[in-house]
Amino acid sequence: MADRRAQRAWCLYDWANSAFATTVMAALFPPFFRELAQAAGHSGAEATALWGYVTAGALLLVAVCAPILGAVADVVGARKRLLALFAGLGVILTALFATLGPDAWQTAALLFVGANFGFAASIIFYESLLPGLAAGPDLGRLSTRAYGVGYAGGGLLLIVNLLWVLHPGWFGMPDAGFAVRASFVSVAVWWAVFAVPLLRDVPEPPVVRSPLDVATGTVFTQGFARLWRTLREIRRHRQLLLFLGAYWIYNDGIGTIVKMATAYGSEIGIGLTDLIGALVLTQLIGIPCALLFGRLARRTSSRQAILWALGVYLLISVGGYFMRSAWQFYVLAGAVGTVQGGAQALSRSLFAAMVPRHQTAEFFGFFSTSGKLAGVAGPLLFGVVSQLTGTGRLGILSLIVFFAVGGLLLIRVDVNAGIQAARRAEREAGWTD
Repeated sequence: MADRRAQRAWCLYDWANSAFATTVMAALFPPFFRELAQAAGHSGAEATALWGYVTAGALLLVAVCAPILGAVADVVGARKRLLALFAGLGVILTALFATLGPDAWQTAALLFVGANFGFAASIIFYESLLPGLAAGPDLGRLSTRAYGVGYAGGGLLLIVNLLWVLHPGWFGMPDAGFAVRASFVSVAVWWAVFAVPLLRDVPEPPVVRSPLDVATGTVFTQGFARLWRTLREIRRHRQLLLFLGAYWIYNDGIGTIVKMATAYGSEIGIGLTDLIGALVLTQLIGIPCALLFGRLARRTSSRQAILWALGVYLLISVGGYFMRSAWQFYVLAGAVGTVQGGAQALSRSLFAAMVPRHQTAEFFGFFSTSGKLAGVAGPLLFGVVSQLTGTGRLGILSLIVFFAVGGLLLIRVDVNAGIQAARRAEREAGWTD
């Protein structure tokens, strides 16, 4: 098992990429995109709907490519190299946000889709390293610790960016618009610098080649061949498949809240300062709460802790429908902070516990796909409802179905049976610790 230095380096990548998730995806880019769309002649509701469609398209691209990327990584043992490649793509495209013209919403959409693809694809390979760094209960502890570190990193840079936007003159910037663009560049630099420890200190897991691997042909041919086998083999992991279905649905609701919150808040008149301030609050609350969820999972179970989190999310969706003022946005943002990191971290560790370790990148490709492909539905539904009704309120309310149905499926998952099935598959493949 890997040493503590490798574990710390792995956690630090959450610190690195969370800057994209907070400053870009959640805080600044949605209202920035809406301004570009409105400058091109679209109404407020249309701009919100366009953001929903762009988000759905970005997720769809990742969903289609994720399984193949994971399969290829397992064949060649190149998780870290592929992580570096896609993180680099995300870094470069994020920096290019600063070059966008005042009404270039189409270019902005393309750059965001590419940057989000780099972000999401890098996470496939990042998460596939987890089973080689911890086992048993340590999986949940390490996963929640990484989320806590991510909240701290993303929150720290978000605070800096908030100060830039509020007081650009303090930092020698001409105005808030310049500060927003400078914030995008800061995310790119932050992401690149803090990804280095993982690439340097986390070991590349060993490659376990199956006799059924294609002996000749390109790496992608071998990747497709292994992926096709995984599609057949995953039927042997019924509990894992059931968990994926539950995760597919409830994570769609979680992701939609994260991606659409500031666009929705901007639409109903909440200012950029309050939008960013509320997200800072989410980060600050999320740091201890992600760690507390790890402890809660040890006292009960990861599945039970996730179910409690989904109950809170259901209430948040109802509250979002009735939201009218900035203070209510702060309250709901704080509530999100109490459960977001814990729900996602425990979902990741629960999945990792039921995955055969010789197929981690391949199966985490499915994990990403189940989240991203299903995640298309939430933003798409939000966009359609916003466009048809002229407001995002019913879009927020519609998310309750994702948390209710996802929770009902999660209740049916037999985690112990899923873990036993994974260990049997490892023995059959000749895996040794």
